[in-house]
Parts: sequence; structure tokens; C-alpha cells
Amino acid sequence: MPRLALPALTVALLILPVGLGLFFTLAPALGFSPTEASPGLSLAAFGDLLAWPGLPEATRLSLSTGFAATAGALAITALIAAGWEGTRAFALLQRLLSPLLSVPHAAAAFGLAFLLAPSGWLARLLSPWLTGWTRPPDWLILQDSAGLALTAGLIAKEVPFLLLMLIAARSQTRATSLARVATTLGYPRTTGWLLAAFPALYAQIRLPVYVVLAYSASVVDVAMILGPNTPPTLAVQITRWMSAPDLTLRPLASAAALWQLALVLASLAVWRLAEALAARIGRARAMSGHRGRVVERPLRALGLTLATATALAVLAGLAALALWSVAGFWAFPEAWPDTLSLKTWMRHGPMMAPTALTTLLIAATAALTALALATGCLEAEARHGLRIGPFGRLILYLPLLIPQIAFLPGLQILMLSLGLGEGLAPVIAAHLTFVIPYTFLALSGPYHAVEPRFFTAAASLGASPSARLWRLRLPLLLTPLLTAFAVGFAVSVGQYLPTLLLGGGRVSTLTTEAVALTSGGDRRAIGAYGLAQTLAALLPFALALALPRLIYGNRRGMRGG
Repeated sequence: MPRLALPALTVALLILPVGLGLFFTLAPALGFSPTEASPGLSLAAFGDLLAWPGLPEATRLSLSTGFAATAGALAITALIAAGWEGTRAFALLQRLLSPLLSVPHAAAAFGLAFLLAPSGWLARLLSPWLTGWTRPPDWLILQDSAGLALTAGLIAKEVPFLLLMLIAARSQTRATSLARVATTLGYPRTTGWLLAAFPALYAQIRLPVYVVLAYSASVVDVAMILGPNTPPTLAVQITRWMSAPDLTLRPLASAAALWQLALVLASLAVWRLAEALAARIGRARAMSGHRGRVVERPLRALGLTLATATALAVLAGLAALALWSVAGFWAFPEAWPDTLSLKTWMRHGPMMAPTALTTLLIAATAALTALALATGCLEAEARHGLRIGPFGRLILYLPLLIPQIAFLPGLQILMLSLGLGEGLAPVIAAHLTFVIPYTFLALSGPYHAVEPRFFTAAASLGASPSARLWRLRLPLLLTPLLTAFAVGFAVSVGQYLPTLLLGGGRVSTLTTEAVALTSGGDRRAIGAYGLAQTLAALLPFALALALPRLIYGNRRGMRGG
């Protein structure tokens, strides 16, 4: 096999689905149908889109939630790192937030809905002794027209991601020493970190921030749970048009998908301009010499409060899911159900079991394939002295920067035009496109951190490159390999749109079933499916912790990778 065969295959799996999907999304929007004779170029689909009354509001929702969620998550991440990095509080928050990265977005959204709804757990805990409520208030907290609940849910889920990206970026910069120099010059901890260390760190996490912006502006499953319905966000409306039995709506959906892509690209451009403006303001602030001691304590307190609230909200939401899944009769404003019962699990268990097995099969296949590809790419880098550059990082992030709703409809149209039936194989292939980037990012740091002199010594003893890989590097990297697999597994478990569109409604996973229950309002069933989805995502992380201890029980130094 050529030395760069696996990297080439990986690049193809990242680029081709996006490119082909965008092409076959564009074709119907311009009046060309791959399955039947077309009259020629037509812009009627864009005219129908402009005639849709909900377009301005859907556009506003997509932009506002995207910018607000990204700015909010980045601000919380920066404040907690600036004010508390290196302290016990920061270490505790890191331990609280890190596991939340594996929680699927839909499960976290359901948990927040169960916590914050007018009849949610928080209102029950405060009623009637504090609020005086004996029945739920008539407040529109969830699915509000401003998208505030949706924004809050996205912030809660993206803070752990950005915080871990920020922590990983520290080793690639001189952020710690820069912050220390600022402190010696008389700057308070928070102000000095923001002015000296944050610019260097932000340069390393710029692409992850762009991913958060693109995702927040085009998310579907979280928007269906927490976002408004009249009208919904643009991505949700596109999904409805694509899933409708009326095929005449496909050109309209394609035109809307292209509009969604344009919105995301415009958002990224605006954000880039905002970066330049923030840099100028930061330089002017640093040159002014003002130390900012007055705002030091408020900023530290604000960062700690928001980060703690984020972690506790998601954890309490997951607890609410678990409680509702076993709740018997539970009248408002009681803080605890009258009885606990397994009736919900017994009623839904027979239907949930095959769905759970399908979820595990898809996730395991996608994660194992992504792990093999990522290992092959990193081994090629190690053997041939290569390192991924800026263009390579852009390719790696490409499926995450382009909205799913912009190219997945095109892939669905391509499958139908080729006569390929929906099923597990297309779903696994679609999941793989999104699993590869996260698996590569999780494994690349530990892979290159292994002491190179080990391999020099092995080569001097006559070990071949393959022997050095299988007998030395992979055993040393057992824990990182298992962790990267767990990350990819969790990403696959949480995929909603690829399963819905490429599965054609014939492939059901815990995520698609949980989101489908949104319209029914059965909290006990939603709690059971949401909890099952979370447990499925957490299972490989438990194995990643346990297996190294079992395999290397008498070699403590091997357990960490």
C-alpha cells in the first residue's frame, strides 16, 4: 500500500461528501433534477423561498442564536480560564465539565427543558414556599420567540468543548509565561491573562470557535427541542421540507439549504471582522497602561458563577431525565414524585432494545473506522516527518464548518438518483464524515507526545516500522486510543440529521427516537430515551478508564498513555 494511501482516503472521506452534497443541493435549487428530465435553469425555488412568510424571522433566529451562543460560550470559557486557571476551583470545574462533552446535544437539551420549564424541576423545588405557585405559571420559557432557551442550551453544551480546546492549546503557546509576565508588570490576574495570554490561545482555537458558530447557527435537534415553532429556525424548517412526502418541496428545501449556507459563511466573515476589531481594542487597552484592578473581583466572580451554573444545569438536567424515567404520579408543585416505578422502562424496553443495538452498531463501526484512519494518518506523519498544516486543519474541520443541512440533503438526492436504498451503510458513512475530525483531534496530541527515543532504540535493535507501531507505539497509546474511540463513539451517538436524512426514516437510533418524542410530550418516555442515549455515549468512556487498569494492572505508568 502506498505510504500516503490512508491519509488520501481520509481526505477523500472529508471532502467528497461535502462537495458532492453541495453540488446535488445546488442542482434542484436551480431547476435541475438528477432523476427526471428538467426544463433547464430556473430560479423558481428561490422565488418560493422569498415568498415564504417565515423567512425573515427564521433568518433572524439562525443569526441571533449563532452569534449569541458562540459569544456567550467563548466569554464564559475565557473568564473562567483567566480568573481561575491553576487553582483548585479550576481543576474541579474541569472535572465537572469534561464528562459533559460526551453528553449528546439532544439529551442535554431535554435535560434543560425538564429543569427550566414552567412545570420543571426548578419551579417545583421553589414552589410553593418561595414562589407561591400551586400550578405552573403561564410563562413561555421554552421555545420562546427570541430563541433565548435555545441559546442557553447551546451555551451550556459548548462551554465544555471550548474549555477543553483551550486547555489543549496551552502546550502550543507561551500563554502561561505571558500571563506571568503581565502579572509581574502589575496587572491583575484576569486582566493580564486576557490581554497577554488570550490572543495567543485564541489563534489556536479559532477553528473550533468557528465550528461552534457554524453549528449554533444551523443546529436542528436542539432547535426542535428548545427553539420556537412559529416559525422555527431555518434549519428546522428545511428538515421539515426535506422530510415531507410532497416531492415538489425538494427544490424549495434545496434553495433554503443554500440560503442557510450563505448565512453561516456570512456569519463567519462577520466574526472574522469582529476578531480584528477586538484585537485593535485589546492593543489599545494594553497600550493605555490601565491595570483594571476595579473589575478584577467582579470578573472572577462572574466567570466562576457562570461556569458553575453551566455545569450544574446540565448535570441537574440529566438527573431530571433519570428521575422522570422512573417517576410515577408527580403532581405540581411536588418536588419529588409520589412513587418510583420501572413501568416506563418495562413499557418502552422492548422497542428500545433494537434501537439501542442499532445505535451501538452504527457508533462502534464509525468510531472504529475513524480510529483506524486517524491512526494511519498520524503514523504516516510520524514515519515521514510530516505535520498537519493550516490547509490540512481546514480540510479536517471542513465537515464541521459547513452546515449539515446544506450538504446532507444533496447526499440524500444523490443516493436516490443512483438508486441506492436508505439503510445502515449510508448512515454509517455519513456519521464517519463527522466522527473523523473529532477522533483525529483527540488522538493527535498524545500520538506525537510519545518519547521518540523509544523508537530510535527499537530501530537500532532491528525492529521494522510495522513492529515499532504494533509492539511499541500502540501499546503505549492504549488509553489515548480508547479515549479517541470513545469520543468518536459519542459523536456518532449524538448524530440526528445524518441518520434522519440518509436513513430515510428506516434507521432508528436513540437520538432520532428521542427527538421524535418531542411532539408527544410524554416526559417519562423522553426521560427514558434521553437517559439511554446519554448512557450509550458514556459507556465507551467507562471502558476507556477501566480497560487500561485491567490490562496494565501491574504497570501503573502504562495506564495514562
